[in-house]
Amino acid sequence: MEKSALNSDCCAVNVVLGEEKKGHLIPNGNGHQGVNGNLVAGAGAGGAGVAPGAMAPVDKAGYPERETWTRQMDFIMSCVGFAVGLGNVWRFPYLCYKNGGGVFLIPYMLIVFVGGIPIFFLEIALGQFMKAGSINVWNIAPLFKGLGYASMVIVFFCNTYYIMVLAWGFYYFIKSFNATLPWATCNNSWNTDSCIEIFRHDDCQNGTIGNSSFGNLTCEELAEGRSPIIEFWENKVLNISDGLDQPGVINWELMLCLLATWLMVYFCVWKGVKSTGKIVYFTATFPYVVLIILLVRGVTLPGAYDGIMYYIKPDWSKLGEAQVWIDAGTQIFFSYAIGLGALTALGSYNRFNNDCYKDAFMLALINSGTSFFAGFVVFSILGFMASEQGVDISKVAESGPGLAFIAYPKAVSLMPVAPLWAALFFFMLLLLGLDSQFVGVEGFVTGILDLFPGKYYMRYRREIAVAICCLLCFIIDLSMVTQGGMYVFQLFDYYSASGMTLLWQTFWECVVVAWVYGADRFMDDVARMIGYRPFPWMKWCWSLITPCVCMGIFLFHLLNYKPLTYNNVYVYPWWGEVIGWCLALSSMLCIPVSLIYKLFRAKGTFRERWDNLTKPVWGAHHLEYMAPDADIKSLASLTPGTEDNKVIIFESVM
Repeated sequence: MEKSALNSDCCAVNVVLGEEKKGHLIPNGNGHQGVNGNLVAGAGAGGAGVAPGAMAPVDKAGYPERETWTRQMDFIMSCVGFAVGLGNVWRFPYLCYKNGGGVFLIPYMLIVFVGGIPIFFLEIALGQFMKAGSINVWNIAPLFKGLGYASMVIVFFCNTYYIMVLAWGFYYFIKSFNATLPWATCNNSWNTDSCIEIFRHDDCQNGTIGNSSFGNLTCEELAEGRSPIIEFWENKVLNISDGLDQPGVINWELMLCLLATWLMVYFCVWKGVKSTGKIVYFTATFPYVVLIILLVRGVTLPGAYDGIMYYIKPDWSKLGEAQVWIDAGTQIFFSYAIGLGALTALGSYNRFNNDCYKDAFMLALINSGTSFFAGFVVFSILGFMASEQGVDISKVAESGPGLAFIAYPKAVSLMPVAPLWAALFFFMLLLLGLDSQFVGVEGFVTGILDLFPGKYYMRYRREIAVAICCLLCFIIDLSMVTQGGMYVFQLFDYYSASGMTLLWQTFWECVVVAWVYGADRFMDDVARMIGYRPFPWMKWCWSLITPCVCMGIFLFHLLNYKPLTYNNVYVYPWWGEVIGWCLALSSMLCIPVSLIYKLFRAKGTFRERWDNLTKPVWGAHHLEYMAPDADIKSLASLTPGTEDNKVIIFESVM
């Protein structure tokens, strides 16, 4: 195709990209094309006669522009919906209680500032700067594009198994519309002879109980009885088999709940961020309303004060234990949803000049604040449970699905108007997970579609891509609605999107941006976007502190690896462990395998291959927005919040 260069009035931008940026330029669906930093007009753009300081008119050539958020609050709410999820409600409170109560906030907040916020900001800023999803965003250093493929594998696995929690929640939500909650009694077809409704009998004195319905049982024997909620969970919902090698039959009720949940996700995502940004206003905010209602109800229950004291009572001796710091680190990476590529996809729909630096701090505050607030809700109700059962709170404090589907249903069954509280809780659980789920799907689909340039554009391609993604995940999920489904679910949860895979991913993200592309260079790029340089702390974290934290926690995980078990009783067979490690390595190996493959395929000396493969590949939007090089140097002394930090951006007449 014949290309005509723009006139010399645009030489300032040519210098920035050709000399300072040292990268390639590729078309970005808007008609501009170029190579090695030279701006050229696409066919029909008419390079001649362009006014000084203006870009050539864009020839859309039938290709759509990249979507942007209708308003910036859509982006904020989507990030809140994605990052604030079930982990904030069922994992953080338990870790806080387990690791010294209020003392746990010390390592937690330290790792927020040395790991959570720097990576959170890095991923959003990368997406915003490159205007690309989780794969093409690594055009900033093409040799390490395996990072993009790794994040796609992780988020795909995460989308696949995470939705099972929503299917279970939806199932409980439907079952809540009964006069008597089905998990509150032992008079159901799925109950066994060992089912016992009474947690603590007033006549349990001197080691015996005289209630004729239980026979002459000692208090110890009574304590070993099975609660109706556990039997409902294991015998009715899961109908669990004896092991991974016994998949059994499909639970058709659960499968229909799964199908309904996937349909909800599809219709939330299929039209892109224009519709997603509206839905999250409800799905991201309503759980807060429910949490407040549950807190008000929880603190009025007997035993609530003791529960809250267990939650926040400081145990200073815990600070000397390495596991406390490890738990804080892994919780940050889980709850901030970093390393999945979805935050990059959300950031790619921002305006180029959006202040993502302030957004990152605000979103981190919302995320961590939600976790801390949810702890008061959870432990006020757990304190009530402990009081009702006459046991120590440590006996009822659990983490993960056990809290959501055993402890909470048990708690609401003890409350007046139990079906109302059950429906309210599981509706909140459904919404908490839904927005995380459809933003995860959005991130995956964005990465896939970005692989296909504008010339492959076809009508309804987004709707088709989302449908294929949802259908493929649904087919895999069918293995999790069988009798052996919980064992499959745990394999995915423990290996595919575990702490090890996320820590490995974020370690390489920091290394590539800080040491391959250049931390100072990326700080300049951020300055081009937001109009001022972020505090140097970010650069120090990307360069040294955060990679060391990630690798330290990663090695601790590896050295203290324990084989997966279910309920601390069932030990997975060796071939189950192999499947789990295959899930983990399928993402972790993407980075080194892709790097080695690209280096071997390239020509020249090692140094020439490295230099060529680490040159950034720029999109045309960089030419439209980047200021001349001299302007960037003047940003070093500017700080946010001052009148002097306004930067003249290289504008176009488009």
